[in-house]
Amino acid sequence: MQWQIGDVRITKLQEQQPHWPGTMITAKATVDALKHEGEWLKPFIDERDNILLSVHALLVESEGRRILVDTCVGNDKPRPGFKDFNNLHTPFLADLEKAGVSRESVDTVVCTHLHLDHVGWNTMLVNGRWVPTFPKAKYMMCAREWDHWSKYTGSPDFEKPIEDSVRPVIEAGLSELVDPARKLTGEVWLESTPGHTPGHVSVRISSRGENAVITGDLIHHPIQVAHPDWVCEFDTDPPMAADTRKKFVERYCDQPVHVIGTHFAGPTAGHIVRRSGTFRFEP
Repeated sequence: MQWQIGDVRITKLQEQQPHWPGTMITAKATVDALKHEGEWLKPFIDERDNILLSVHALLVESEGRRILVDTCVGNDKPRPGFKDFNNLHTPFLADLEKAGVSRESVDTVVCTHLHLDHVGWNTMLVNGRWVPTFPKAKYMMCAREWDHWSKYTGSPDFEKPIEDSVRPVIEAGLSELVDPARKLTGEVWLESTPGHTPGHVSVRISSRGENAVITGDLIHHPIQVAHPDWVCEFDTDPPMAADTRKKFVERYCDQPVHVIGTHFAGPTAGHIVRRSGTFRFEP
């Protein structure tokens, strides 16, 4: 799946597509609540009223640079608290090669935040060691994000990814701690969207009058477009996350901006619109 935004090409590189009960993401997304939404939500739920999600990276090609936004879960990573993510063996790297992208050709890796399903392919297991998957890339993460997670001592499911997927690229000298408005090219820049995590960022693209934004995890599923106050179970600061989401939805509503959901399955890109006084995501 690809989108062309002016001169910028964006390619979706999917690792997996989980089907989860809505309440795994936000407690208010019960089966009854999802059914109540009606036809507009149908592309984003399955026949059992589970929500459809996607774990994918987005390759942004701009001004001769290849920028990989988020790196999924990764292979061989022990994630016992998340059965869908535990010790995966997916063809993600082979699929990357089939898309004409070698590991060595990636210039920049952007981590919108440092949760396990966004940093996994930062590293790969080679002879028992975690080594950077993209050896010529600069791995960019918000300084505030790294400051938070580098000191984190809590759930192993959130602590372990720092040790096997983030710290190795820092120790290899390939990381760059950036401010949340960092410009990557003349067409691509970061946009601060905190709350899900302290240093969470989204990615804005503008080229030849066309515009797009990659959400990161400020929104996990289109149901949160309609209900930005429905907090995610994994939000670090739920009130801030809800406020950030509400402002994001209002800012991009009825604007000619492609919204590309980092976890949106099926029709991954679309527009935020207002219908009958409420917000909707329309592919």
